[in-house]
Amino acid sequence: MSRADLVVIGSGIVGLGAAYAAVRRGHSVIVVDRAAAPLGATVRNFGHLCIGAQEGEARRYADVSRGLWLRLAREAGFWVRESGTLVAARHDDEIAVLEAAAREDDGVRMLETDELLRLAPIRRDGLLGGAHIRTDLQTDPRTAASSIVRHLAGLGVEFRFRTAATGVRGGRVDTTRGPIDAGRIVVAVNHDIDQLLPEVAEEAGIERCALDMMRAAVTLRHPLAAPLLTGWSLIRYGRFTGGREAAALRERLHAERPDLAALDLNQMYTQLPDGTLIIGDSHATDAAPPPFQPEAAFAAFLAEAEELFDMPAPRVIERWQGVYAKGPQEFLVETPDEGVLVLAATTGIGMTTGLGLAEENLTAAFGWAPAMEGTA
Repeated sequence: MSRADLVVIGSGIVGLGAAYAAVRRGHSVIVVDRAAAPLGATVRNFGHLCIGAQEGEARRYADVSRGLWLRLAREAGFWVRESGTLVAARHDDEIAVLEAAAREDDGVRMLETDELLRLAPIRRDGLLGGAHIRTDLQTDPRTAASSIVRHLAGLGVEFRFRTAATGVRGGRVDTTRGPIDAGRIVVAVNHDIDQLLPEVAEEAGIERCALDMMRAAVTLRHPLAAPLLTGWSLIRYGRFTGGREAAALRERLHAERPDLAALDLNQMYTQLPDGTLIIGDSHATDAAPPPFQPEAAFAAFLAEAEELFDMPAPRVIERWQGVYAKGPQEFLVETPDEGVLVLAATTGIGMTTGLGLAEENLTAAFGWAPAMEGTA
């Protein structure tokens, strides 16, 4: 029987964060994943690390994650930019939400229309201004996870892909390639927690949220300087949703566009280094979301993009469905057995918070000292 100080189940960003936390402290690590590479929510997203739009526990994890993302990018050699995030406001109520946030947080800076247009190639018609969220980062989700895997393997982490975990108990992980003796175990399988530990998923109320996204070739008058949010984004993120301004904005958006409200739209955009634009996204929650993607969602994405951006019609390159764990709380942190830690971001902010979620909770649950800067 093989053995490791820490066995991590799942190679998404939370699992990779757990492996990174352990190896930096000198522990031996085995990561098992039933797929041949990270293929889940960690690669099926915008690459938007939305730090400044979080509050409370999520903001704490996001702040820790920010430093870890920048460090990993240097060490592993993948693309991350300290771009911040842009928000385009086309209605007075959107300006009101942004101004309320800016009064309370100096990380949110209001932008006049001309400044925003220099940073985002959008239409001037109807644009009232916007904001810049300074702390946020952007990466390419298609390359970041694989780069982290290669880097961790170079540090001594053993990856066993195409190996499914079939059982977990204190001190042992059973897999389709045999058991592993584990000093400690981290379960980071995102929405599949109900397949490995169904009682944990049921008690925590974990379901699946399916989202539709697309990538398009676009002709813009200049590159998008940062991820771009809209009014629909302002009614999603904790930094903006608490006040009466957000309630008024939500009421107006849902009354004017019940079709988009039915999609649970987050109208946002990121531009990848190759110039293509990620467009999305919709949300549908179910224990087992159907795999069928309604064309109405993609038609709405394109129509809204053409209305917002000053550009010819986009040429769609790819469409996909992402799935992530969703629950009544923002995070799942459970210890169902001694030495076993279950972790998941359960509101769709895993890329933003996952590294910090793993770092903080492994340190707390296993009594580890903080990792020294400059170690592994």
